[in-house]
Amino acid sequence: MTDDATETPKTDAPGNADKPVDDWVTGDEEMTGAQSSYLKTLCEEAGEEFDPAMTKGEASKRIDALQEKTGRG
Repeated sequence: MTDDATETPKTDAPGNADKPVDDWVTGDEEMTGAQSSYLKTLCEEAGEEFDPAMTKGEASKRIDALQEKTGRG
């Protein structure tokens, strides 16, 4: 006997990682503590200024850009 739920991945809605940042419902909220911490690290490595006032959406985009710049992406 098999359990179809474990064999077939959910495909009716995208996961958080697949949803475009501009479509996030909470994208305009304050960035999370995890985002802030990681973004500070990336900014230090890239020699760029950290902006603590970023939103979740802005922080996500900035993290993506800095990952590319620092080779972490």
